[in-house]
Amino acid sequence: MAISNTYIDTTPPVSTDLNILRPPILQKIGDTPLLPLTSLSRYLSPRVSVWVKAEWFNPGGSVKDRPALRMIEQAEIRGELRPGMTIIDATSGNTGIGYALVGAAKGYPVTLVMAENVSQERKQIARAYGARLIFSPATEGADGAIRLVRELVAKDPARYYHPNQYDNPDNWLAHFYSTGPEIWRQTRGRVTHFVTAVGTSGTFMGVGRYLKLRNPDIQLISVEPVDAENVIEGVKHMETAIAPGIFDPALKDGEVRVTREQAQAMTRRLIHEEGLFVGFSAGAAVHSALQVARQLDEGVVVTVLADSGAKYVSLW
Repeated sequence: MAISNTYIDTTPPVSTDLNILRPPILQKIGDTPLLPLTSLSRYLSPRVSVWVKAEWFNPGGSVKDRPALRMIEQAEIRGELRPGMTIIDATSGNTGIGYALVGAAKGYPVTLVMAENVSQERKQIARAYGARLIFSPATEGADGAIRLVRELVAKDPARYYHPNQYDNPDNWLAHFYSTGPEIWRQTRGRVTHFVTAVGTSGTFMGVGRYLKLRNPDIQLISVEPVDAENVIEGVKHMETAIAPGIFDPALKDGEVRVTREQAQAMTRRLIHEEGLFVGFSAGAAVHSALQVARQLDEGVVVTVLADSGAKYVSLW
């Protein structure tokens, strides 16, 4: 399907080169490696390959550094975020760490609201960057954190800048302008299938729209848990969760549903067979990418490894 010009951001930049305005550490966000799976793909057709985007190479350790940086920078450009304000948002961890990284580098205090059962590693990393943490009930998951942030912002709107990652177009535009072009360039335009887990859905929407713009025949496959009981860190079951405002299910060409056990098993296989120490959402993504690849006689399948396994050791 063709992508209209409404997907192009026409907001004028502060500079023709925003890197000039960025602290050096923030200039290292993006341009992550694209790696081939070798061991796990050995039984596929010889004309099929599976490639994984190693997003833990970002300085904050995950794919979420990309939208965190863009949401904050664009808010600065629009005048919505000013010195003295506090950045606040709901997070399951990775976007929050991205906010904390950008906030520390730019001098903004950051408050993060997350479910109390988020892994200890992600809590500790966010605190190390100087973020203040507020916890919502574990039983309410990410949706409880979203509701609590809305209450806090409503009580003191002048104090906070609320990026609202689930509804903010700059979330997916970050991937439209960085992750998508990188995948296209790294595969030399040969990518045929893009498979990724959906949380906020920013990666899926941004990369998907860019790739469809370059080649409408590229297939976009979303990954979700099979049901609400199969909780996979960083992956939403859209039918029972608060659906992100940026998510458009019409963009996807197909979907794969994954159980928690399948995601965990593939995460272990990635460590032991590929040497890739990644998080559980990456396990879900690779399980699904291989499922798609097995049905092909020819193709280049790309997926995203959102973060490293270092943030989940306490959950093993």
